[in-house]
Amino acid sequence: MRQRSRGRAILAAVAAMCAVAALPGQAHGAGEAAAYAFDPQAKTVGGAEVNTDAHELTAGSVYRSSIKFGQKLYYRLNLKATTNAYVSAVVVPKDGGKVAYGDGISISVRDKSDLACSSESARFGAAEYPRPIAAYAYRNVDKDSNSCQGAGVYNVLIERESEDTSGRGEWELEIRYASEPEFAKGGATRTEAPEDWPSASPEPPGAAKDNRRHGGSSYYDATSLQTGEWKDRVEPGQTLFYRVPVDWGQQIYATAALGNSTDPDADEYVSGALALSLDNPAHGHVDNASPMSYSGKPASVSLDPVPPVAYENRFASDTSVSAMRFAGWYYLSVTLSPEVAKAYGSKPFPLTLTVNVKGDAGKTPYAGDAGIFGVSEGDKDMARSGQSGAQAAASRSSNMKLLGAAGIGAGAVLVLALGAWMLLARRGRAATAAPGGPADGGQQHPYGGPPQAW
Repeated sequence: MRQRSRGRAILAAVAAMCAVAALPGQAHGAGEAAAYAFDPQAKTVGGAEVNTDAHELTAGSVYRSSIKFGQKLYYRLNLKATTNAYVSAVVVPKDGGKVAYGDGISISVRDKSDLACSSESARFGAAEYPRPIAAYAYRNVDKDSNSCQGAGVYNVLIERESEDTSGRGEWELEIRYASEPEFAKGGATRTEAPEDWPSASPEPPGAAKDNRRHGGSSYYDATSLQTGEWKDRVEPGQTLFYRVPVDWGQQIYATAALGNSTDPDADEYVSGALALSLDNPAHGHVDNASPMSYSGKPASVSLDPVPPVAYENRFASDTSVSAMRFAGWYYLSVTLSPEVAKAYGSKPFPLTLTVNVKGDAGKTPYAGDAGIFGVSEGDKDMARSGQSGAQAAASRSSNMKLLGAAGIGAGAVLVLALGAWMLLARRGRAATAAPGGPADGGQQHPYGGPPQAW
């Protein structure tokens, strides 16, 4: 009876340790976010001024780099013959700095003969104030083309272009390289770009009861939205990021509106006060609205209607059409000019973002997992709840850590349990060998069975 009681006590202790090992840990805040939240998985890499010294980029990776005034930098790709490769660059001017209309970067993917496979520019334009802007370039497989085809080494060239009167400070870069999934047989056959699409403004969506969502500070932590009217507040000089899942065959519409000033005497005119931009899942620029002016009264600005997401859009010469070439998260960014603070103060301004996603979801053209070029049920759930990409990544990381901790805890528990059973077995063998044990005609082993079984 004493051994049975000891065994039960040991088993109870093991069960308690199992329960402790299964308890989840608590998440802790990481402090205030920076002006632009770079992807924490980004690897720091320097661009090369000579292409033969360029660092190789790998698909599915994010990098941090920087570019100086007037600099041209090379990065390297090693592509298979079947790879559709997309490389984007987000420009983040350091410490503000003066920028002009034509300031920005150009990015291109080039073959070994320095022939550009594609190129795109990102400019600050009429909204002449520093903010994150993005552009991408790509190498696409085209059986009807003789240029930029085949496996081998390709160069990514990023060039900074600035006026002599602009700020000379260094600009930071966030570079992403993504490869498109393999197409299913018959999934990508059309080669003619659309010539027209629905352009009428949709009916305004109703506002949900809890429709306050604060935008993120980068593509990485952009706040997820779905069709609806969303309330936020934006400070002068601040850029807010949002993301919307747009599936194959669907069309996105967006409007940004500023509320009126509460100062009855404030009516100063500020040109280019609010900038609204749309980028695709590969962080390629789709379109931006003409910057909205502000004079203390309610004002709004809308994106021009873009075509529904379709594979054949990639064959269009208009970049705002060709960028609508795949499904996934589409990114909206809103920037309020720092000049607004001079006329109306630096307090946050009421912002309303109206989003419409129209059309039924179509079939993917890809053979397998679409990755970032698709919309999953999980993406839709995040859009409904307002979860950001950073929150989703943190949740996945916490789950992995919990599983790892549970695995370690379970391993320790098993070792302790094995030790407990071995201790009980040794005591059982000692009991059978003692006078009065089973071999001596005494009581049976408290756990039954012959001693050899223990």
